[in-house]
Amino acid sequence: MGALQGLRFQRERVTARIITPDGVETDRPIEIRTHPVTGRRCRITFSRSGEKEAGAAALPAPPPHAEQTGQCPFCPGQRASRTPRFPGAFYPAGRMIRGRSVLFPNLFPYATHSAVSLFDDQHFVAIGTASVSSYTDCFLNCVAYLQRVRETDAEAVFMGIAQNHLPSAGGSLLHPHLQVHADRVAPNYHRFLARRARDYWNAAGQGLFTDYLEHEKNRGTRMIGRTGAWEWLAAYAPEGFYEIWGLLPGRTSMLTLDPTTWEDLARGVLNAQRFYRSCCRNGYNLGLLAVEKDDSRLELRVVLMVRSNYAPWVRNDHTSFETMLGDMATFHAPEETARLAQPFWM
Repeated sequence: MGALQGLRFQRERVTARIITPDGVETDRPIEIRTHPVTGRRCRITFSRSGEKEAGAAALPAPPPHAEQTGQCPFCPGQRASRTPRFPGAFYPAGRMIRGRSVLFPNLFPYATHSAVSLFDDQHFVAIGTASVSSYTDCFLNCVAYLQRVRETDAEAVFMGIAQNHLPSAGGSLLHPHLQVHADRVAPNYHRFLARRARDYWNAAGQGLFTDYLEHEKNRGTRMIGRTGAWEWLAAYAPEGFYEIWGLLPGRTSMLTLDPTTWEDLARGVLNAQRFYRSCCRNGYNLGLLAVEKDDSRLELRVVLMVRSNYAPWVRNDHTSFETMLGDMATFHAPEETARLAQPFWM
């Protein structure tokens, strides 16, 4: 066992006393949790858990332009003429293809190496309805691209795979796709987590997320299930609604994973999406990052969180509490998230 004293699962409760509109004096509990890895705080406002949120009583209908394929640059009819290609020195064929996945440079890049990986020819794929094979091919296409980056730019070690499903999650196009990035300049999370993981290893002689997982397995209340070697759990101090982690203990490189491990990841991602769908949510974010250096101590972790529905008159999930005060305010305890999600891993 590593030095678990370096991972502190802190929580405290505060109470707001009010007189309700019907004249009853009552206490409203709020639990404040501190993220064991980042030190950031979140607030769980239990009194809002039963709230009837506009637009979330049922799964919203597909977006009104879900069938409008004629103007989508990612659809087969326009793809060849409206998406960019890689320079010949990087990849002579211009675009990378694996199964139904097509990968090409991002027309509006966010990093030195920035690409888009499509995982289906269908213009709109509702959350939780994609096939495992389509996600697996898409992930494998992403890692083939990152391997090519590694061959051509060995210093671009800060790598990530992400998804913004629907505009409510930041997606600019409905057509299903992942984004994949690599750069020499570390994004904030890469920079912080790489240092945190190294410091933890030096102090404990053990992986940060390996010890985190050991604690959570011993506790049990936030564990959800597993797909192959991936272990799935609800985040202790969530930074988004219904936040779920997939941990791959002891593994630090995306570039060395075999196809079966990527397929296992795809199955877990689809399980989480089906759980989100059961909550009548249609948008979500995904992120998997790695520091591709031989001495990296940052173990692989995929993070998923649901976002506000993409539907008329739906309230955004980030308020002034998140953007101005810096604490995530969510309504459901992670233990409840785990309980609700577990059936989707069975």
